[in-house]
Amino acid sequence: APARAEKVPEAAAPAKEKNGAAAAPPTPGTVPVTPAPAAPKPAASSAKKDDKPSIADLFAADVLEYGPAPEDGSVAHAWLESHGRDFGHFVDGKWLKPDGRGRYTSRCPADGTKLADVCQGDADDVEAAVSSARAAQQKWAALPGHARARVLYSIARHVQKHARLFAVLESLDNGKPIRETRDADVELVVRHLYHYAGWAELMETEMAGWKPVGVVGAIVPWNFPLMLLTWKVCPALAAGNSVVLKPATYTSLSALLFAEVCKEAGLPDGVFNVVTGAGRFGSTLACHPDVDKVAFTGSTGVGQLLRRAVAGSGKKISLELGGKSPFIVFD
Repeated sequence: APARAEKVPEAAAPAKEKNGAAAAPPTPGTVPVTPAPAAPKPAASSAKKDDKPSIADLFAADVLEYGPAPEDGSVAHAWLESHGRDFGHFVDGKWLKPDGRGRYTSRCPADGTKLADVCQGDADDVEAAVSSARAAQQKWAALPGHARARVLYSIARHVQKHARLFAVLESLDNGKPIRETRDADVELVVRHLYHYAGWAELMETEMAGWKPVGVVGAIVPWNFPLMLLTWKVCPALAAGNSVVLKPATYTSLSALLFAEVCKEAGLPDGVFNVVTGAGRFGSTLACHPDVDKVAFTGSTGVGQLLRRAVAGSGKKISLELGGKSPFIVFD
């Protein structure tokens, strides 16, 4: 029978988009998907983000409190207050405050606040300190090296114990960043003390025949008050000498603290003394007849004056002056 022609349905007219353009026909083999209705927008919140308190707001409202920083200045101010913010010399293991002396006000370079008043000594104060050092030196030198090593080791441990106090006080008095005093100065001071404790221990075998000089007059500048102090004091004490130290006028507080810590660590009275005063006060110390060696760090001009002052006296002298980086150029 002849095939019957079937009526092919006409293709549906393409749907039109809202803008009137014809929509693309569906791809063969795919099923058109009806788009899901758009999700309803959330209702506007009555609370704004600005209403949420910030961290700064919480601190301002005393909801949270800042903890004390490890380098908080209170530890240094407490030590200063314990001395009434008024210091004399440290001679023969005790504080010496002679009458009729001038005072110098030590201030924090950062903000100018007063830290303490410091005595301005004269020749009588030098005489007292050098006499104490002379009397103590003979007994100190008579000790075996092991005994001196134990004392230096003890001083190192006590400096570590008071490391925060040293770092904060040095920063306040000198003005250098706490990072430098904490991570460099105090750490090097401790290492020097340990190192020269080893010197004292080995001196009788490794340095046989060497003998102490006697009384050392040490003068240090303001830029590294504590660290330069130990550079001079440690080898002197290890070898059996006694020391009279004159710190810089502007930065004497860490030297006075160091003297107090030496006393606490068991250093015999008179072995280490600190006298404070103006710049020319150092010449008075250097020219004292019972000072056997002068150790000075400072400007070239002052070093020349000291060299002339002690010339012909028989004193030993070491000078670390302003030219710190000499070099030789070979052609």
